[in-house]
Amino acid sequence: MKEFLCIAVTAICSYLFGSFNSALIVCRLLKHDDIRKYGSKSAGLTNVLRVYGKLPAFITLLCDLFKGVIAVVLARVIVTDVLGVLFFGDRLFIGYVAGVCVVLGHIFPLYYGFKGGKGVLTCCTTMLVVDPVTTLLCLAVFIIVVYITKYVSLGSVSALIVYPFFTGIIQSVRGFNGIWINVAFTALLAVLIVFKHKANIIRLKNHEENKLSFKK
Repeated sequence: MKEFLCIAVTAICSYLFGSFNSALIVCRLLKHDDIRKYGSKSAGLTNVLRVYGKLPAFITLLCDLFKGVIAVVLARVIVTDVLGVLFFGDRLFIGYVAGVCVVLGHIFPLYYGFKGGKGVLTCCTTMLVVDPVTTLLCLAVFIIVVYITKYVSLGSVSALIVYPFFTGIIQSVRGFNGIWINVAFTALLAVLIVFKHKANIIRLKNHEENKLSFKK
């Protein structure tokens, strides 16, 4: 019963915390407007950068970074260290519960009619705290694909597709328990975020997707 309550409370609190969309809040405070009305209509970092420039994008980056980090760290400290509840002999499981629910809150925010960002940045920074090695490998895939193609969306989708596979391989090698549950968590994130990129995928197919200009 104690374990179930820990999972339920972690999931609910993380989702509500994740529902605070950094891009929407930052653009509302700095530009007094809704970022979802411009560009790709997404409440995410890339759209903030394209529409409003570097400063709002940088502040959004910091907010999204700390949102995921705070949720995972608090879950681990309270559930594992304070309450003494440990799942599968390690701290990964409760971190995944918090991380996945933060991303869910970011993508489908309760406070904004369930219309949020694509979740790539929040997923990356959050999972970096949960499982740094696997996330860094996926980040390397993202960087390579974006550098070669100049498509941020293609890099994001590529990294997410390999994420569950990297999770299974790396955690098996490192001897973690509950690996298949962790793979299921990462697969869920991959499916959700790739689904949120369906418009980008269609534009990529039609050669209409905007490229990222490193010089600009």
